[in-house]
Amino acid sequence: MKVLGLDTATAGCSAALWDDARPGGPVAARRSEPMARGQAEVLVPMAQAVLADAGVDFADLDRIAVTVGPGAFTGLRIALAAARGIALAHDLPVIGITTFDAIAHGLAAEERAGRPVLVAVDSRRAEPFLQMFDAALQPVGDPAMPAPAEIAGWLAALHPDGPLLVAGDGAAILRPLLDGRPDTAFAAGSGMPDAAVVAALGAARPAGLPAEPFYLRPPDVTLPKGAAGAVGTGG
Repeated sequence: MKVLGLDTATAGCSAALWDDARPGGPVAARRSEPMARGQAEVLVPMAQAVLADAGVDFADLDRIAVTVGPGAFTGLRIALAAARGIALAHDLPVIGITTFDAIAHGLAAEERAGRPVLVAVDSRRAEPFLQMFDAALQPVGDPAMPAPAEIAGWLAALHPDGPLLVAGDGAAILRPLLDGRPDTAFAAGSGMPDAAVVAALGAARPAGLPAEPFYLRPPDVTLPKGAAGAVGTGG
């Protein structure tokens, strides 16, 4: 199965091709750049370059996988619009993957070492987007956006003690809040989603979330009058 993965949910832009029939390994090609703005101009050419690197065309794909959020309001819509456009042009299914899932599954097994994972995504506010996963990377409880003063109590209700790995581009916000919690480690790396992981998850799952933005709070934008119904609302 050939799956094109796309991500612009946070402060990066990445595209990757997953091909589980490829002899050298399933990641046939990947490209990424850190960027908080400008993904709209970069993503589609990046995806075209990834396919060219792998020697395939859009018509050769079996599906598209894309991060649906939570994340930056504009960034989410860039990758979703690209995924929908490619899918419509080539009659492909689109598999939505949460930012939490992409980050959690992107952690190396040796770094996780069987520990539960707390993923924190930068919301560009004081409150990060949070999702807890068990050691098998199954979600524990619902995603949340607690106030900083409430995070320790929120975590204690889901995972009162034991080892914990904190990951994501919002992890730095949690360092002072979890200071002193025993056996708590913070993952290395940027903490941003990787389109190769998004593509892998899209290949493995029979269905994903709808290709619609997944919000935990209303977006920090004011849409032009009459535009809300055309692009959807946050929540």
